[in-house]
Amino acid sequence: MSIGENIKIVIKKYFLAGLLVTVPLIVTYYVLKSLFGALDSMLNPLVHKLLGYNIPGLGAIVTILLVLLAGAIATNYLGARLIGAGDRLLRHTPLVRVIYFATKQLVQSVTTPRDAAFSEVVLVEYPRKGIYAIGFLAGRCQVDVGGETGGRKLVFIANSPTPFTGYVVLVRDEEVFPVDITLEAAIKLLVSGGIVTPDKLRMKNGMKPEEVGDAAGESPG
Repeated sequence: MSIGENIKIVIKKYFLAGLLVTVPLIVTYYVLKSLFGALDSMLNPLVHKLLGYNIPGLGAIVTILLVLLAGAIATNYLGARLIGAGDRLLRHTPLVRVIYFATKQLVQSVTTPRDAAFSEVVLVEYPRKGIYAIGFLAGRCQVDVGGETGGRKLVFIANSPTPFTGYVVLVRDEEVFPVDITLEAAIKLLVSGGIVTPDKLRMKNGMKPEEVGDAAGESPG
């Protein structure tokens, strides 16, 4: 092997090792920078009005402190009762209730997997046959459209890298394939754009696609 080839191998080795170190740091930096900028922009105008000048980052710090304060209030008896009363008020407010409770349920499903609104991770053929999308099973719904009736599974197909947005599709039981990974692992997959991926996506309990409808406890509609 020539000296030139040895140099190429060494450079390639160092370059790949360098990518493993620098790329995650760069991505983390830009994600945190975007998040920090979004938080800062929320209250920075108010801080500017109060102080008369801008302090970069102060809006984000105030926002985080307000979130912590809200959390402290929510975790004590009196605060929980106040928030419960606020929830009941919002529940009877048109339009607001739809946005507020849908967002609240989604945040709970991501941040508290044990109490998740989404019961499991599934694969569905979307947007067409032969292409599988990661989805989260949200519930069931009876469908009576165009002469077709029966139960369908509600699947939330999250966007990448922002799993807080996506699409809700109604899918036949036999076309929903539960996979043996956690909600957290699925969210990591989506946020990373597929970089952080499980070694294998296996159907739960070794089921075959045609057995999914039987496992649901009813024949496909």
